[in-house]
Amino acid sequence: MSKINVLISGSGIGASVFAHWLLRANINAHITIVERAPELRLTGASVDIRSSAVDIIKWMGAEEEIRRNNTLEEGIEFVDENNNAIGTLAATGRTDIQSSTSEFEIFRGALAKIFIDPIVDRVKMIFDETVEKYEQQDDQVIVTFSKSKNVEKYDLLVAADGLGSKIRGMMLDQNSRDFVYQESLYVAYFTIKNDLLQGSRFAKWYNATNRRCIFLRPDPAGYTRANLVKLTKDDPESKEKLEKALSEGGESYKDLMDEFFSDAGWLAPEVLKGMRETDDFYSSIFAQVRTPKIVDRRVVLLGDAGYATPGFGTSLAIMGGYVLAGELLNNSNNVEGALKNYQDLVHPFSKESQTDYFVQISALLNPQTSTGIWIRNKILGWVTWTKLDQLMLWTSAKLGFTEKKLNMPDYPWPSSA
Repeated sequence: MSKINVLISGSGIGASVFAHWLLRANINAHITIVERAPELRLTGASVDIRSSAVDIIKWMGAEEEIRRNNTLEEGIEFVDENNNAIGTLAATGRTDIQSSTSEFEIFRGALAKIFIDPIVDRVKMIFDETVEKYEQQDDQVIVTFSKSKNVEKYDLLVAADGLGSKIRGMMLDQNSRDFVYQESLYVAYFTIKNDLLQGSRFAKWYNATNRRCIFLRPDPAGYTRANLVKLTKDDPESKEKLEKALSEGGESYKDLMDEFFSDAGWLAPEVLKGMRETDDFYSSIFAQVRTPKIVDRRVVLLGDAGYATPGFGTSLAIMGGYVLAGELLNNSNNVEGALKNYQDLVHPFSKESQTDYFVQISALLNPQTSTGIWIRNKILGWVTWTKLDQLMLWTSAKLGFTEKKLNMPDYPWPSSA
């Protein structure tokens, strides 16, 4: 493979996986990663690994380290305001067919560190900087940086800059948010510096009326990972408030969480107190990114920038990074042909992984009224009591209905990086 000069915008999961495999394909690849933050962002909520991404982490030699850093979560327990268990969805103990709790539950920061550490000294890192604009000329991408105003030439520009990708908007000549769909679920994430789960390895899911959810997850360090969730289906007033708070930043969003959850019941007082004391608070929308294409000549969207998918986004980013590097290996003298193959493989698969019923499913899980919560709880209790969820998973496995995988070529990777 001939030497290739690549700029990656963003230093997250997809970017690191792509850089790993591109260096494996071509040890002389020149990779620059530009990151808007002043340092690597090694924080974040729990993510999981599914489908073909499980195979890829094994091929990377990362499985053992990922398992060592597992959150140890064993499943999800739904509770009422008195902390009584309503129903439990346990992990399957398998990697080929997984429940809502994956066999690879890991905090985003830990996973990002596992992926970036082996390659960080082999790439050029530029922090506190972004891509302001780019222009494609013949077989090059001319990039202008936002702060330094430096102008550089690259063979390939990879946009791994997340849900709010600026480069996506440039590439598709449209407002970047035009491709963000189903903005009805808003989530605040933060760590509480004590164990509200009292040693339990099961996450706890509690609902209050008006589609509010408090979701607490275990942390092996003895902390609690908290999510405050608000679904705005049929609630334009709350949606407007949340959008305003998101634009204004953390303190404004915390104030709104106090307003929304002060009367929620259960552990709301303790959770809100922990929110005020935390040092890692952030908030975001739970949304999909749907684009008409993920490649334009020598500019390519990777991960959430091109196909954000709640619950499956990390796995798609891992698959995308692997396939993009693999296609560049297979088409070493035809970059644009490699990118077309990447699009033909990954884009249809990511679209199939997305659903038009995300808001409806979220609404069923997060009812509006106390009656709706009562009905949901009765159904969950019956499913747990009959072990119907376990029976369905067991039957699916016996019939061979495992998680759908991406049909990836057998790339001829060199034996050593």
